[in-house]
Amino acid sequence: MTTRFRGYLPVVVDVETGGFNCKTDALLEVAAVLLKMDSTGKISPARTLHAHIEPFLGAKLNPEALAFNGINPYHPFRCAQTEHEALGTIFKAVRQAIKEAGCTRAILVGHNPTFDLGFVNAAAERADVKRNPFHPFSSFDTATLGALSYGQTVLARAAKAAGITWDNEAAHSAVYDAERTAEFFCIVVNRWLEMDPGITLLCNKAHRPAPAAQQMQDED
Repeated sequence: MTTRFRGYLPVVVDVETGGFNCKTDALLEVAAVLLKMDSTGKISPARTLHAHIEPFLGAKLNPEALAFNGINPYHPFRCAQTEHEALGTIFKAVRQAIKEAGCTRAILVGHNPTFDLGFVNAAAERADVKRNPFHPFSSFDTATLGALSYGQTVLARAAKAAGITWDNEAAHSAVYDAERTAEFFCIVVNRWLEMDPGITLLCNKAHRPAPAAQQMQDED
């Protein structure tokens, strides 16, 4: 895994929120799918992390957003956690996966991931959650991969084009969307490997761990 993605561990993330502004609107649900790679270089979903989250003090809750995702933020059976508790637990599991894969950092995979990454970063900063494992601004976008691979940018349509069963009733929960996004990402990456079996070998030959300063320069 570390040679395939230049030291990054892809982690598929989906969030459900109370609006579109990551600074003012509530983060209500987070799901993260960890991936694994077999001996042939193919990747697959390994484990799903999930948390319901309490709206932070003063958070805005847009009625239209809540109607879209079907979340009642104050339902007693949500078993919601604070942002600090939820992200702390998820970040710890991601850091462990990074270590086990021999990678240096996680990179968020999402469908239009700027939205998801923005909410994760804003919540982590707001709740003072230390050691955020995700790259602060880079991400892998399955909307772009969908357009490239199947001519589709909507997740449901791209998933169906890739042969993934899609349930409209289950969609718009963080777990469902994250797991379908993970399936789609794995299909595209594995399809590329099938078209060019030498990619893994090329990655192995090309990968040279760089000094931290050089890595930061490359990322900028």
